[in-house]
Amino acid sequence: MSAAEGPLVVGVDASTQSTKALVVDAATGQVVASGRAPHTVSCGVARESDPRQWWDALHEALRQCGDAAHEAAAVSVGGQQHGLVTLDGHGEPVRPALLWNDVRSAPQARRLVRELGGPKAWAERTGSVPGASFTVTKWAWLAEHEPEAARATRAVRLPHDYLTERLTGQGTTDRGDASGTGWWASRTESYDAETLAHVGLDPALLPRVVRPGEVAGTVRDSHDLPFSKGTLVAPGTGDNAAAALGLGLRPGTPVLSLGTSGTVYAVSKHRPTDPTGTVAGFADARGDWLPLACTLNCTLAVDRVAALLGLDREGVEPGGSVTLLPYLDGERTPGLPNASGLLYGLRHDTTAGQLLQAAYDGAVHALLGALDLLLDADADRSTPVLLIGGGARGAAWQHTVHRLSGRPVQVPETRELVAMGAAAQAAGLLTGEDPAAVARRWNTAAGPVLEAVERDGQTLERITGVLSGAAPLLEHGAEGLAAHAALNPRHEE
Repeated sequence: MSAAEGPLVVGVDASTQSTKALVVDAATGQVVASGRAPHTVSCGVARESDPRQWWDALHEALRQCGDAAHEAAAVSVGGQQHGLVTLDGHGEPVRPALLWNDVRSAPQARRLVRELGGPKAWAERTGSVPGASFTVTKWAWLAEHEPEAARATRAVRLPHDYLTERLTGQGTTDRGDASGTGWWASRTESYDAETLAHVGLDPALLPRVVRPGEVAGTVRDSHDLPFSKGTLVAPGTGDNAAAALGLGLRPGTPVLSLGTSGTVYAVSKHRPTDPTGTVAGFADARGDWLPLACTLNCTLAVDRVAALLGLDREGVEPGGSVTLLPYLDGERTPGLPNASGLLYGLRHDTTAGQLLQAAYDGAVHALLGALDLLLDADADRSTPVLLIGGGARGAAWQHTVHRLSGRPVQVPETRELVAMGAAAQAAGLLTGEDPAAVARRWNTAAGPVLEAVERDGQTLERITGVLSGAAPLLEHGAEGLAAHAALNPRHEE
């Protein structure tokens, strides 16, 4: 390990599947040490994790960093968005955390939208129309299905808040992560009293929203992590806002992230208010906005299809006319929480490789459809899409995004951008810089560019047609289709 030119900072990414920690030179952006430890997520309809394992995973990830972590002058935590963490009076979890991809609260989401003024009113007030991913719907589900757990709750936190609070002993969050709850009003940049009253949540249970650039606290002495008491702790933020910091994003540059979920987003100076609910009007971690669209099914869903076919994830073949919508966990974009995977157009000459390519196409289709909605009307289409996340290194993913987008595609060489964004936020506390400017100084977005090719409109139109024709089945699921048909009988002329 070479000697650092500046102070060291730690950036943490507490994602759905694992916690990563990077020790970074604040002057150069050089990663001097790293560590990673996995999480356990429940299977089936429920998607839950015990928050205490995130803390244990942070311990292990920092242990792998060795002596470098002991020298850190500041630390920041980026974490998976939306998750509902409920704590008792001793700061212990009342129950496992409900994660972002737990869609059991879809009925509560529909009810809340209806009862509080409809989609347009929600978009104007909070910037987003809540779906099953949003924290407010999960709290409503908990209050309805597990009222004793709701009554026992003395603090409500997001995943990154939980780790930050264990570091500092203070309940804090930031505007970026708070904007994904559904109870933070983007119009006023404060918690929304009407929404909280409607779902029966006392605002006193919520963390203080720390301003960008403000110190969230310092590391307390009642811990056994390798940080010195008094080490500065930055506000932290949600994973997408952290990755935006890690890329040093400027307004108008689109990002497509391929992970457990798929996301597209871009920094904007304008507060988003999309009444269709396709684009979530999130805040970023700096003071601007981060309009974002998210799908539930991305790399894991495509890998599952590859496994079912007995293929390597790169075993795609061109050609064919098959369509595969890999909505294995329901879907958020489009809003189809009851959907399952759908295969259409299978023929005798369809190959396994074509089926796998169709899964890639189906996963990317929804993301690209949302991209034009979230970019400002005057956005330059010649600006490369930044392709990040675990899937970004895969040739099949790169080729699919390149072919279906018709835009230049740039693949940043910097890895672990959520943790790098958190590190840039920590460095900003020390230097007084904008964290995005820190990341630009570190040149984190540098990487090869695939020049634009003609967009594969034929495939996009085929998928759109199948999606439209199968809407009743996808919306209601197999079990609800008969009921839908009974309520909507076809009348012969």
